[in-house]
Amino acid sequence: QDAEVVRTRDPQRLAQCDVVVDVGGEYDPERHRYDHHQRSFAESMRSLRPDKPWSTKLSSAGLVYCHFGSQILAELLGQPEDGPVVRALYDKLYENFVEEIDAIDNGIAQAEGEPRYALTTTLSARVGHLNPRWNDPDQDTEVG
Repeated sequence: QDAEVVRTRDPQRLAQCDVVVDVGGEYDPERHRYDHHQRSFAESMRSLRPDKPWSTKLSSAGLVYCHFGSQILAELLGQPEDGPVVRALYDKLYENFVEEIDAIDNGIAQAEGEPRYALTTTLSARVGHLNPRWNDPDQDTEVG
């Protein structure tokens, strides 16, 4: 609730953070490092939680959801984390929302072959529109 959110790739600043997501080149849940940008990274929901069927490579969003989704849902719903309501909602949210983010972030095509149309209103596309263009002289991500 009182967390300070810092956007940086500076390794010295990252080393001072309690939680690091999507940067830093490290996946280490014991140290709260949740990046998926290493060549060796191949984790999926199934590899981290063998009771789950999904084999899509996780993005940082999926990593955070994998590790904290049930806890967050339980708190929001006032239900036990290991109860049937939280378990069912956790699975449905992953299957119908987070898995898409994982796949898009990792460049996994929805279908084989040439797509017939562009998907431009996905959550990932909308977030991408907030970032400066690659050739924009002002690369400040904090400018609104």
